[in-house]
Amino acid sequence: MDGDDRRVHCRTEMSAKVKVTHELLGEFVFSTRDISDGGVFIVVGSEPFSPEMGDKVKVQVQGLPVPAPVLDMVVVRKTIDGFGLRFGESVVKG
Repeated sequence: MDGDDRRVHCRTEMSAKVKVTHELLGEFVFSTRDISDGGVFIVVGSEPFSPEMGDKVKVQVQGLPVPAPVLDMVVVRKTIDGFGLRFGESVVKG
């Protein structure tokens, strides 16, 4: 493992549309860049989405033939192009 790379889980590139809901910032649709057993990275681009580290969000995959479950996630990483979200412990029915 690199000195700065503290990831525990292997990442897999995956592009999917996800709806991200933040209690104060509102609802947005972003694309994912990768996913792992621990979480997902969302590409924000120029959207006015700026949560704080540790903020909780709800995430739901879009464009499936049936509604996907809504997952509780936590903001754990910020980069110049997006955010790393860690899976929470509970699932909310969509």
